[in-house]
Amino acid sequence: MKSYPRIAIIGAGPGGLTLARILHQAGMPTTVFEREEHALSRPQGGTLDLHLDSGQLALRRAGLYEEFRTIARYEDQGSRLYDKDGTLLFADDDADESERPEVDRTALRNILLASVPEEIIRWNHGLREVRPRDDGTYDLVFDSGTVGPFDLVVGADGSWSKVRPLVSSYRPQYTGITFIEFGIDDVDTSHPALAALVGRGKIGVEAEARGLIVQRNGNAHLRGYAIFRVPADWADKTFDFTVPAKARARLAAEFEGWAPTIVALIEAGSDHIVSRPIHALPVGHHWRNRIGITLLGDAAHVMSPFGGEGVNAAMLDAAELARQLLENDDWRHAVKTYEAEMFERVVEPAEHAAEAVATELSHLGAELSLQHYKAHLEARGHGGAA
Repeated sequence: MKSYPRIAIIGAGPGGLTLARILHQAGMPTTVFEREEHALSRPQGGTLDLHLDSGQLALRRAGLYEEFRTIARYEDQGSRLYDKDGTLLFADDDADESERPEVDRTALRNILLASVPEEIIRWNHGLREVRPRDDGTYDLVFDSGTVGPFDLVVGADGSWSKVRPLVSSYRPQYTGITFIEFGIDDVDTSHPALAALVGRGKIGVEAEARGLIVQRNGNAHLRGYAIFRVPADWADKTFDFTVPAKARARLAAEFEGWAPTIVALIEAGSDHIVSRPIHALPVGHHWRNRIGITLLGDAAHVMSPFGGEGVNAAMLDAAELARQLLENDDWRHAVKTYEAEMFERVVEPAEHAAEAVATELSHLGAELSLQHYKAHLEARGHGGAA
């Protein structure tokens, strides 16, 4: 009987769960440790588009592509660009032709959770420390106690990974960009004019060194991000997030002089309003292979969200790590090969994300956004729309 390494996956996000699912399918056992108390303990974020050659490829390997098709929103892929006066500069509402359907993060996580046995996920396990043993294995230290030993610990625990310090001294650095996230509930019924403004997809508005992105989620929900280039502590000094109505009014005031139809998106927001400073690891981040420890997703290469690669890259990492573990007789060699290929694979998307965040809200920002929208449309074989 083939023996397998004892594998611990830290983090039950899309990356960690994709890895657990593919390995489970092949009979390789894992244990997933997640700091959240249960699957619904916090919102999982907004909508995302899964790319054909990464996120969707990973789901195919996981045997979950048909389940994905039941939650994918092919009708919600449109893009619109407005100026601050509310003038429509660009529209691509021909959404059904895109190969990158939208999916809510919560729905994606749910199909992944349902695809693995409940007992392999240990909820309410926030990792404090990975502790090496003299024999080359590792113990995991939690508030509730120590679990181990494990031969391989996979850090799928995001930007502030507790596993990363075992292989890398780098920490994500603030990019200079902060998002203020807000949401609008039941938009089609309660705010039909705003629903029509956004359409079936997302809109962008950028002017005067600030911007807005608002995207349609499932269940008639809009999720918005007000974007600022500010010091890292600006949001906490500017907004009182403990009083949502006060924070919402302060956020709307930041867009004074913009079209009322645009500002109304903020004013209609629910009491969910939070600050999200954007951090990134350096382009080309890598580490010397250490037996028994590896990383995937944001733990390995967190980048700005402007390239739309985050979850896609994490899921492809998981699929490739699983492939190497299943195809190689030596799991140590499998991990080393995975890392070498991953380091090379993520350089280009990380470069694009770094360039995008560097030019966001610049004096050419709106013009660059328009060029990007048009280039994306032309790549699909269309001449343009306005």
